[in-house]
Amino acid sequence: MAQTKKALILLNMGGPDSLEAVEPFLYNLFSDRDLIQLPLGVLLQKPFARLISYFRAKTVRENYRRIGGRSPQLDWSRLQAEKIAAQLGEQWRGYVVMRYWAPRADEVVEQLRADGITQAVVVSLYPHYTAATTGSSIKDFKNSLYRLYPDMACKFVEEWHDWSPYLDALAECITDAMGQMPTREHERLTILFSAHALPQKFIDRGDPYQQHIDETIAGVMARVGDYSYQVGYQSRSGPVKWMGPDTRDVIAAVGKEQRSLLVVPVSFVSDHIETLEEVDVEFCELALQCGVPWFGRVPALNDRGLFINALKELVLRYT
Repeated sequence: MAQTKKALILLNMGGPDSLEAVEPFLYNLFSDRDLIQLPLGVLLQKPFARLISYFRAKTVRENYRRIGGRSPQLDWSRLQAEKIAAQLGEQWRGYVVMRYWAPRADEVVEQLRADGITQAVVVSLYPHYTAATTGSSIKDFKNSLYRLYPDMACKFVEEWHDWSPYLDALAECITDAMGQMPTREHERLTILFSAHALPQKFIDRGDPYQQHIDETIAGVMARVGDYSYQVGYQSRSGPVKWMGPDTRDVIAAVGKEQRSLLVVPVSFVSDHIETLEEVDVEFCELALQCGVPWFGRVPALNDRGLFINALKELVLRYT
């Protein structure tokens, strides 16, 4: 009897694979009303998205130029899928679906059908649920699935912010980074957990994202130990009220206290523009300007062994 072919499908945001892709990537992002509801309703969402992406492309393109001209997120996501599938066994194959750039849902669902996949576990690579990211990605994937391959059986993993093996992996990242710090900096260290910001209206209408972030941090700090820590939210854009505090404001406050700073990119499971440019370049420069005596960043989880094992164990819960 032939073995059932199973798929592990990882969902992520995606990023431009060249400088030329920056503007169309931004257009795809701003066109998503689950993420950003531009004024005057759905009919004008795409014209507004076209306009905003045109004006923002130059600045964003320069940011990507600083990190090599492309996003590494797809490479990391594919490596994660490959390693998790290898641990799950020979029945499994790993796939990646990106929300705003290739490979997008239609393309991957067609490939799943061609490969004869009959069962799948779909995992959002956003540990903390919000309708703007996980919700949008799963809705997009289900739309493609129902149109193109409705016979494939799928189970969806929408959030895993308090999954103990994940917390273990994130805590290990922090303790490893602390082990590489100058010992003298430990006494004046502040650990800064920086998560991607959302417009405040998401939280006000009951989105659990901020609660999930707080619960992750509590679980991690229970493992790391009794150190001073703060929480900030980064990557704000646009004239709306954002959840806070702003990571930049937290950095400035830490600088006034002359404390050392170790940034943990808590809502990002792989390196991309927010870690490599915003944290490593912009936040580092800001910290030095604000008087922070020592600045470091905890590496993203990427393909860390404990993290790959954590996601493997998570998938097994759904099989």
